[in-house]
Amino acid sequence: MDMTLGYISEHYGFEIDRQIFLGLGIICFVLAVGHGIWQNKKGYHFQIFLPWEKYVSSSAVSAILIFWSYFIILNTMVPISLYVSVEIIRLGNSLYINWDRKMFYAPRNTPAQARTTTLNEELSQVKYVFSDKTGTLTQNIMIFNKCSINGKLYGDTYDKDGQRVTVSEKEKVDFSYNKLADPKFSFYDKTLVEAVKKGDHWVHLFFRSLSLCHTVMSEEKVEGMLVYQAQSPDEGALVTAARNFGFVFRSRTSETVIVVEMGKTRVYQLLTILDFNNVRKRMTVIVRTPEDRIMLFCKGADTIICELFHPSCSSLCDVTMEHLDDCASEGLHTLMVAYRELDEAFFQDWSKRHTEACLSLENRESRLSSVYEEVEKDLMLLGVTAIEDKLQDGVPETIIILNKAKIRLWVLTGDKQETAVNIAYSCNLFEDEMDEVFIVEGRDDETIRKELRTARNKMKPESLLDSDPINVYLTTKPQLPFEIPEEVANGNYGLIIDGYSLAYALEGNLELELLRTACMCKGVICCRMTPLQKAQVVELMKRYKKVVTLAIGDGANDISMIKGIFWDFIAAAHIGVGISGQEGLQAMLNSDFTFSQFQYLQRLLLVHGRWSYNRMCKFLSYFFYKNFTFTLVHFWYAFFNGFSAQTVYETWFITCYNLVYTSLPVLGMSLFDQDVNETWSLLFPELYEPGQHNLYFNKKEFVKCLMHGIYSSFVLFFVPMGTLYNAERNDGKDISDYQSFSLVVQTSLIWVVTIQLYFTFLPPLAKL
Repeated sequence: MDMTLGYISEHYGFEIDRQIFLGLGIICFVLAVGHGIWQNKKGYHFQIFLPWEKYVSSSAVSAILIFWSYFIILNTMVPISLYVSVEIIRLGNSLYINWDRKMFYAPRNTPAQARTTTLNEELSQVKYVFSDKTGTLTQNIMIFNKCSINGKLYGDTYDKDGQRVTVSEKEKVDFSYNKLADPKFSFYDKTLVEAVKKGDHWVHLFFRSLSLCHTVMSEEKVEGMLVYQAQSPDEGALVTAARNFGFVFRSRTSETVIVVEMGKTRVYQLLTILDFNNVRKRMTVIVRTPEDRIMLFCKGADTIICELFHPSCSSLCDVTMEHLDDCASEGLHTLMVAYRELDEAFFQDWSKRHTEACLSLENRESRLSSVYEEVEKDLMLLGVTAIEDKLQDGVPETIIILNKAKIRLWVLTGDKQETAVNIAYSCNLFEDEMDEVFIVEGRDDETIRKELRTARNKMKPESLLDSDPINVYLTTKPQLPFEIPEEVANGNYGLIIDGYSLAYALEGNLELELLRTACMCKGVICCRMTPLQKAQVVELMKRYKKVVTLAIGDGANDISMIKGIFWDFIAAAHIGVGISGQEGLQAMLNSDFTFSQFQYLQRLLLVHGRWSYNRMCKFLSYFFYKNFTFTLVHFWYAFFNGFSAQTVYETWFITCYNLVYTSLPVLGMSLFDQDVNETWSLLFPELYEPGQHNLYFNKKEFVKCLMHGIYSSFVLFFVPMGTLYNAERNDGKDISDYQSFSLVVQTSLIWVVTIQLYFTFLPPLAKL
């Protein structure tokens, strides 16, 4: 029972457990006082007829015992059947999600799955959705689209007049010269193939780096038929591109990498792999070539790699960055590729320090990081890769529907800003009709504060005034936790902030500025983020906003916001949704709900979430009403039986009331009720809003149930009492006995609460 009340209190916004037990205690106290008064005035003088027990020495002792007697009798206000019924309804609503064929993704044979039964109602109360981009909004099926090598951009096709043209299937590059090429690979710029065939040194070195700098495993069951197993789709796409252009990764062992370069097999000795992680944002391999040269190849994010270049690369870096920005503005994923030739003596000395750092037991991570930085410097720029990742089907339409339902979407991604912004416009998170899209890119506290306040001044100028209610409240320095109310902007705005600026904005003196500004925007993009920053953004929202949050992602780097615990705070959103895609099962296994496509989120929230919330609210309203009506009859009866804790009903009826008579009808209605069908739920997303504001079951609705129960119990008791009191039959026989009275009250009660069930679950239109 306590678990059920705690659940209701948490999900419906008020302390129902305290209110019920406080009310129960007050009623029992009133009845106990009444019993004490009655014993003093009447009961004391009738001890021959109603003798006191030996342990009752006075009316006060009798009143104390009666208090606990009534506490036992009246505990049916919240019976154990409430907990059982709630669990049955939760289970049923979860099964509806699992059985929803419209959330079944046939290409992967993957159904939607509710991995918990406790959060179905919260699905109808979501206000903010935090979403990853790659693999969540996009398909995460990577296609090698463009590249820039030594300052020249490849991938675009042009006509005779030098105008860029649209490619078609007939204009694919012919890779028939390469017997090991992947027949599924498509590329349209023939100049890159010509450069490879001519033996361009930089082009060869570029693709050689792609064929060596990875952790892909190769499988060759049939001669010449290679199958790559990659940790991430983008790594597989790069290795496949190198394969088609003549640099075929054939196989690997723990010490060697075999590459077929333009038809010739070459064996590279694998000396060291410096793994990729979310802090380094780069991967490096060091190999010994067949010519006994030690080469370092590195690929990673441009923001990191650019800081590691040799000064002689500055002019080439400028040209390459222009190409990179152009590719990113088209929504392509970009990575920089670089190399460095190492001296034998330097490498041997560095290798010893690297081995010592690997074997160290104290500060191992920091020592490794320091050793990595010693070798990952003075790099020479080779070029940039650009990979296409298309949007999933139905994403723009889903985001439009979520916006109509007043659900705000924040995209938290590790991608470059231009790439993220392009996707944001493609999926309708940002629109051309927006009043303005603010970009926060400061590199210190004051600059970021100024940018945030400038944005807030345009959206809601009065929010900067000292007289603003929120500012007045904050000047009192309230103790945590406190809530920041919702603020409405005077237009449609968007916000973009990168990970570097976010690191400053999430600090204590700026976090409220960031939160207030971002929450007034229609859409928010946080780019170049680490998993920890994703967790911090979600935790910031939960700390200062009394709203339900949902995080959705597909990869291991999204677990921090789906179900993450960092040091001293729980960073997970209220609801975690995992996309079962190309990035493995880690996000799915750490989530509350899973499916394969982002578009299914609208059905999860607007259909299943809304139905679950409506059903549970109606169930609770009706359940409390029928039990208040049932229980409070004892209160009225106490005034006629000397407050003796005598029950109105027979013992068997008390047992069967919640177990048999009133359980199945309300369970049936709560499991199958649909106020509107799924089509109308999706056509009118505005129907979702009552759940966000918790309008269907709150303190006000609870008081209505209580007052309705008091009124019904009053009528159910006094009408039979007035009818049967001192009543006689025509033949003069007395019919005002206890059993007849009890039977009439019981029968009337069953009829009244059953008819009330119809009015509780009746569709709104039928009530008009």
